Amino acid sequence: MKSGNTMKIELLGTSFSIQTDEDPQHLQDIVDYLKTKIQEIRSSVSTSDALKVSILAALLVTDELFKERAATRLNASEAEQVQEITQRILRELEQTLRSTTPTDDTAAAVQEPNTSSGDSSA
Repeated sequence: MKSGNTMKIELLGTSFSIQTDEDPQHLQDIVDYLKTKIQEIRSSVSTSDALKVSILAALLVTDELFKERAATRLNASEAEQVQEITQRILRELEQTLRSTTPTDDTAAAVQEPNTSSGDSSA
């Protein structure tokens, strides 16, 4: 990470510079995303008040963040459930295989060929 990058930002008619340790392209991507959200708000509300538009854009972005976090928690919970089910299935499969493993006597009987005289006319 580069230290002390300065970047000029222009939003809603206001221009200012910020200093950051973040990658300038990353910060530019964030600013561009926010500009897109501001445009969405401007096209859907009748106010041109920059403060109100910025607050609504912030609420919109925060709503997206919260929904994404909830989805991530849900995905993690689902993954945990899948793992628990998989472990239970594996345990049950191992138990089934152990209980159905042929004993030496039954294995020998299964492996011995039919010892009939081979005379099919009997």
